[in-house]
Amino acid sequence: MTARTLSDWLAYIQAQHPNTIAMGLERVHPVAERMALPKPARHVITIAGTNGKGSTVAFIEATARAAGWRVGAYTSPHLLRYNERVRIDGEDADDASLVAAFETVEAARGDVALTYFEYGTLAALWLFAGRDLDLAILEVGLGGRLDAVNLVDPDVAVITTVDLDHQDWLGDSIEAIGREKVGIARAWKPLVLGDDDPPSSVLGHAYAIGASAVRIGCDFFFERIEDDPQHWRWHEIGCELELPMPQLAAPVQLRNAAVAIAALRALPVDLPEAAFVSGVRDARIAARLQRFVRDDVEIVVDVGHNPQAARALAAWLEASPIAGPTHAVFAALGDKDIAGVIAALEDRIDRWWLAGLAGAGPRGLAVDAFAERLAGTSAADGTRCPEVVDALAAARREAGPGARILVFGSFHTAAAALDALATA
Repeated sequence: MTARTLSDWLAYIQAQHPNTIAMGLERVHPVAERMALPKPARHVITIAGTNGKGSTVAFIEATARAAGWRVGAYTSPHLLRYNERVRIDGEDADDASLVAAFETVEAARGDVALTYFEYGTLAALWLFAGRDLDLAILEVGLGGRLDAVNLVDPDVAVITTVDLDHQDWLGDSIEAIGREKVGIARAWKPLVLGDDDPPSSVLGHAYAIGASAVRIGCDFFFERIEDDPQHWRWHEIGCELELPMPQLAAPVQLRNAAVAIAALRALPVDLPEAAFVSGVRDARIAARLQRFVRDDVEIVVDVGHNPQAARALAAWLEASPIAGPTHAVFAALGDKDIAGVIAALEDRIDRWWLAGLAGAGPRGLAVDAFAERLAGTSAADGTRCPEVVDALAAARREAGPGARILVFGSFHTAAAALDALATA
């Protein structure tokens, strides 16, 4: 029989469970036990949150690697290649390694129908376990309490933010969503919180299990340095760091960097100050205000897909004015609060270009159906294009020198834009 390629495996695992999303640990637990998975690294940091997870992972990863640590990072979703989801020492896992990992999961699962994400999580943990890692960084896929990465007991849990998103799965209130996310916390272990005012469900659960809450604005702090726009300050009792501004552009990235530093400081090991300097300076992640210039037009690609992320985009637009108009290429999945996203950004956008995501699975919408969801908003009369690549091309034709095009709304949107920009 011909060996399966990585593409073959991805198609296969996509078809093994009837639902794209199925919450719960009852499937992955027995398979993990059969695989005899050990702790994936000497130290583990698990990260949940509505927004900022990927950037926080990037800051932690860059800092730990600058300290000389061997680091594995498991993130999702990917933009262009599945391999992006599993990084070891800064390199994406190669096809052969992922195929071997999927073969191992398949041999252990028996008749258990795993979801796509569960296959991927078990495969990543198996790959990490064989690499003698100092640190594994695990990004929650959805929620926390019932997410597959919650198989692993972290040494430090992180909740970047809690806001409304994925209400169909996590609940229709901040308190309900916080209750799901705080499920990654462990008794008597640090829980780093990136919200100034965390939901009471988060704080209450931390107190109930004896998790040590480490709160931004209470236990650690960050601020810009007056008269020095190139640096900012992070501090807690007994430690103060003066750091370069991150290459990641949005104002919210200072908060993400501060949370990442607090997470590393919460581990029972000291990192040199130089590692924090390098980590903040060198962290990179695709499609977070990723900037391109084509024909004197600035094109900015971002994965922002909910109102909280849209508010962060609006703050960046306000802080980064240009002389020309700002065009928005916008495409989002059907289960998102599209009106809330528009409301956060409408004062900053001069021209809307709407695109469909019909090929993005059951949550994707064709452009006409997407536009109908925008009725009553300032974007409702935006120009309709079948696909993101069409909308971006149309916006580029109309935008003159000095204009800006913001492409956002989904990982699918960002991936399509990055793919188009790679060749044009």
